[in-house]
Amino acid sequence: MINVVGVSKAFAEVKAVNNATLKIKRGHIHGLLGPNGAGKTTLIRSIVGLYDIDEGEIRINDERLTRDNHTLKSKIGVVTQHINLDKELTLEENLEFAGRLYGLSKEVIRKRKAELLEAFNLVQAKDRQVKKSSGGMKRKLMIAKALIHDPELIILDEPTVGIDVKARKEIWEMLIRLRNDGKTMLLTTHYIEEAEYLSDMISMINGGEIFQTDRVEVLIKKLGVYCYEYKNDHHIMKVFYQGEQEANQALEANDNRGAIRKTQLEDVYTALIETKVNEGGN
Repeated sequence: MINVVGVSKAFAEVKAVNNATLKIKRGHIHGLLGPNGAGKTTLIRSIVGLYDIDEGEIRINDERLTRDNHTLKSKIGVVTQHINLDKELTLEENLEFAGRLYGLSKEVIRKRKAELLEAFNLVQAKDRQVKKSSGGMKRKLMIAKALIHDPELIILDEPTVGIDVKARKEIWEMLIRLRNDGKTMLLTTHYIEEAEYLSDMISMINGGEIFQTDRVEVLIKKLGVYCYEYKNDHHIMKVFYQGEQEANQALEANDNRGAIRKTQLEDVYTALIETKVNEGGN
């Protein structure tokens, strides 16, 4: 579906993306994780055709993406981190306006509005102004708006930032349904548990370089399936083991101080980013 090969993008002397390679399979949710300033936003803007890249190429369905390739760009739906809704319009009117921007017919817009309002549980609130809507409703509407033209690829940049846990979980379930319907998604998030729950594959980026890509369970296994966690001189120490017996032996050897738990993606993320920074990757 998406093939990013050797992509670089610099601003003045700063290389925001450096020789990035990324492959996203059709019907997958692909998580892109990295700290602030790692290059996530620049890479996303390159993938949607907002930036002319300096090196490499981006192909969608084996077709090369350029800023002037409007046909290919029309197959992409984008959910930005920042709310880009018209606050004075109602939820339904925002969808109507988005459909017109994409040049959809009145009949198609009417059909898509009804489908999306129903799918995102927004029917009862459709006549409410955006400025009077909750954060969760706004985030749902952002995704619905990105889907109005039925794109093949959806780019989600921090889609659940600033909303409560209940609304976040509802959006997670919606994204899984979209994935099950065959949609392909690229997701950036600072909620590591969100990436762990949703993503079929994870890529990690720092200093503009994508330095690790794999399935969540493989990344965890590489680090160690079990984490022995204990406090040492006011610092939380973590040691990782492949086997539970090894972890328990370490616990016993340390006078049973601390606890054993399963390793999580957040542990992997922290360890890999710290290693990358220590290697001079930031």
